[in-house]
Amino acid sequence: VLGEKRLVIARGGQGKMAPKDDDETFLSQNVTSPALQFFKDSKMLVRKCAKPDKNEFTKIAMATGAGFLVMGFIGFFVKLMFIPINNIIVSNL
Repeated sequence: VLGEKRLVIARGGQGKMAPKDDDETFLSQNVTSPALQFFKDSKMLVRKCAKPDKNEFTKIAMATGAGFLVMGFIGFFVKLMFIPINNIIVSNL
């Protein structure tokens, strides 16, 4: 049916005529409005953010690099300890 109303199957197997605008309202409330609000909030956030100066950027880069080094050493030592343990387990089989 290509009219303004369409057949919607309700509970109990009985059909009723529902306006076409229900789908548009549902879509507007659950998809379009939240997406538009997210876009507006993101745009406001980007406008209020400031670009870091050279000193701040250097501090952040050094902290990130130190974090990478620490995590790398932890992974290296865990692997270093796992190799002999694995060899002991495998040799006993």
